Amino acid sequence: MKRTVMIVLMVSLLGVLSFPVTIEFWHAMSGDRIALIEDIVSDFEEAYPDIKVNVQYSGSYPETLNKLIAGVQSGNAPHIVQIYEIGTRLMIDSGVIVPAQDLLDQDDSYDVGVLLEPILNYYTVDGKLYSMPFNSSTALLYYNKTLFEEAGLDPNRPPQTYEELLEYSRILTKKDSRGNTVQYGLTWPTHAWVIEQFLAAADAPLVNNDNGRTARATEAVFNSEAGLKIFELFDQLNKEGLILNTPREDWSAARQNFISGKAAMLYTSTSDVKIFQEGLESNGYELGTGFLPVPDVSVSGGPIIGGASLWLIAGHSDEETKAAWEFMKFVNREDQQIRWHQGTGYFPVRKDAIQRLHYEGFYAENPNYFTSLLQLLLAKRDFNTAGAVIGVFPETRETIEIAYERMVDGQMTPEEALSWAESRVTELIQEYNEFYQ
Repeated sequence: MKRTVMIVLMVSLLGVLSFPVTIEFWHAMSGDRIALIEDIVSDFEEAYPDIKVNVQYSGSYPETLNKLIAGVQSGNAPHIVQIYEIGTRLMIDSGVIVPAQDLLDQDDSYDVGVLLEPILNYYTVDGKLYSMPFNSSTALLYYNKTLFEEAGLDPNRPPQTYEELLEYSRILTKKDSRGNTVQYGLTWPTHAWVIEQFLAAADAPLVNNDNGRTARATEAVFNSEAGLKIFELFDQLNKEGLILNTPREDWSAARQNFISGKAAMLYTSTSDVKIFQEGLESNGYELGTGFLPVPDVSVSGGPIIGGASLWLIAGHSDEETKAAWEFMKFVNREDQQIRWHQGTGYFPVRKDAIQRLHYEGFYAENPNYFTSLLQLLLAKRDFNTAGAVIGVFPETRETIEIAYERMVDGQMTPEEALSWAESRVTELIQEYNEFYQ
């Protein structure tokens, strides 16, 4: 009898002292953002003591995607992984995810109506939300107001059209007595993402079938009038020595070119607002921000959602998947999105977070944080600004970057570079579709 009572007590005690559910979270945020994510995880574990989150920086966006593929193959996949926006089609086709919509349909506590419409639209395919928006961005013009004033330009009027961008770059580019360029008008990370953003701002698609949104894309269509104007613009900037190119996709070099004053303007991610605000101030400069340029003022498209979202990976227990879902909702909360926005520059994915910051005067005191939101909210709502959905996006970007480099090297004209890139991307899309259809 005593032994039976003891067993019952032990079973009861084990129930009370049950171990927390443990989930794995892989992310691609480097630098100071690693500590910020770890702080968010700590807050979650304090609020949910029955859930333990093993958080791990898994490298860059491409490295994280490759690590996920290896993890799935080895049976070591995480519960949650942060995947960049261009991985959306591949993740959907992979068969290794639990769509966020499946959890939403079972959870009345979360209303997707709080999400900004452009962000919700980007990650919704065929009427289903596949991942949870987390760190969203667009491309933005950063400019050095101090250098604008020194050059006789209005520091409160950044260039708005291609022609103005050329004109401003000519004025801002400076050479020393030996003819060496000591200050460029413009720099950029030599990344096709910026070209994609220019294309959307010109209200033009990257691929057919409404950017792959009404049916699976079957061919690239960026060898268009809009695409040619973009390539011709960059070709002219290079021929006149007005732009400082970085090694391909070198975000860090572009940042340093701008922060140091070696270039007066830069097109890159809105997520760098905090870095540039602090960096320019430390060098005695004042930061300004502006919208993406358009071919002329009669054209009005808008930016595409960049950044990344959080994906649930299949193959885990229901208990662990539900725990992972709680974490995904937590990082999407109003207070956490505000914290993330102020600590990085990625804009909040929630309407209420933006409203709260506005009412508290944050944007009045920090207007450079608001430019990206204003650009997004004023954008046209169509398939061109919704962003393309294709399974070979990394390869597409590499192809466009190679075409750009061949144009800069004089191997191809803008027309030839664009035509070659479009043909190659169409081949890639068709090869992908043959495998997944």
